[in-house]
Amino acid sequence: MYKLKQKTLVVSALLVALSGGVSAKVSQEQAARLGNELTPVGAEKAGNKAGTIPAWDGGLTKPPANYKPGEHHPSPFPDDKVLTTITAKNVDSYKDQLSPGLVAMFKQYPDTFKMNVYQTRRTYAAPKYIYEATKVNATRAELRDGGNGIKGAAVGVPFPIPQNGVEVIWNHITRFRGVTVGRDTGQAAVLPNGNYSMVKFRDELDQNYTRPGQTPEQLEQDNLLFYFKQWVTSPSRLAGTALLVHETMDQIAKPRQAWTYNTGQQRVRRAPNVAYDAPGTASDNLRTTDDFDMFNGAPDRYNWKLIGKKEMYIPYNSYQLHSDELKYDQILKPHHINPEFVRWELHRVWVVEATLKDGMRHSYAKRVFFVDEDSWQVGVTDIYDSRNELWRVGHAYAINYYEIPVLWSTLEVFHDLQSRRYLAIGLDNEDEVYDFDLKRTAQDFTPDALRRQGRR
Repeated sequence: MYKLKQKTLVVSALLVALSGGVSAKVSQEQAARLGNELTPVGAEKAGNKAGTIPAWDGGLTKPPANYKPGEHHPSPFPDDKVLTTITAKNVDSYKDQLSPGLVAMFKQYPDTFKMNVYQTRRTYAAPKYIYEATKVNATRAELRDGGNGIKGAAVGVPFPIPQNGVEVIWNHITRFRGVTVGRDTGQAAVLPNGNYSMVKFRDELDQNYTRPGQTPEQLEQDNLLFYFKQWVTSPSRLAGTALLVHETMDQIAKPRQAWTYNTGQQRVRRAPNVAYDAPGTASDNLRTTDDFDMFNGAPDRYNWKLIGKKEMYIPYNSYQLHSDELKYDQILKPHHINPEFVRWELHRVWVVEATLKDGMRHSYAKRVFFVDEDSWQVGVTDIYDSRNELWRVGHAYAINYYEIPVLWSTLEVFHDLQSRRYLAIGLDNEDEVYDFDLKRTAQDFTPDALRRQGRR
């Protein structure tokens, strides 16, 4: 189904296509590859033979000279030009480097969808303490409860040399995104004619897992991966509606804890259904709860298969799309966002296929994730319905927030191929940029704090 060329596979017996229930720590000898032929978080350090993917040289660790803290991030590569443009007319020449979902986008929107391909720049970087913790994790991290939790890991990537698909998805879930972060963003549900409704959110994320000095023992005792709080700031009919999540590391011992605040009732209620395929907040049924951040939550409803690694075009270094010189009307167009503002690059990705387990329920029967080898960020996801037909295609448009540094999406878009609508999540061009210096305590993420927040 996915054409994986030998040159793009990791030359290791670890890359057997296993289901997600098997896990073993890697040896000290294997872990010693990190920082040598592998990057500190497990990617192949070398470039490809064709020279179209460069070697990783440490990534982007310093802001460009024209950056001022608090601003939207200017591109470090303002002089880069489009190398080639993929259109419906020439897409057959590039199918090996595209996901089936991307190919379907060309078929569905042949006159408007295109991909401007730029020079590949491996800008991923993280603080040194993330790299150090990742090397320690490699020899002690394990899956628990059939892959529905992890143990023996803290701070860094838990499985930098993954042996199965569920380890790859845990790397995505726990990847470094700062520690305590606040953001003001917009979510737009776009109709086929280009009309859209905008909902504005305030998000606050406190990541217990990546806190400097955190230990596996403390994480296992607290069983807390992160806190997440979100409330609607506009439109007025929804303003004040709020959500609080306590995400656990062992989803079997204690599932995700969630609460919602309803402005009409002025009450906080437990919300056990804020998970899996429950509709996302104010999303017009264009995404599920576990689509947020490309995938989140317990992986227990799927069998996870590691297909391998391939070279593929994914959104990357999306600084133009992040620019505060753009208005939302310039980005949000009929059927898909404006392709003139999107930068596509060739990167190596892990391919992970998730198929619904027998007896489990989810509106998605199959999902295929294409995970950037450098950052463990899901770049593209293809989503299938119960008839095994493509339903949705998700794209994460990443940038390196170089003041930290951290690579994270600046926008996520889910295209519904059946309704010809799409949902754009995380629009911040007309809002403040992510605040990675947010100061919060555990008391800011309690049900009482949610109630106070909703009443403001």
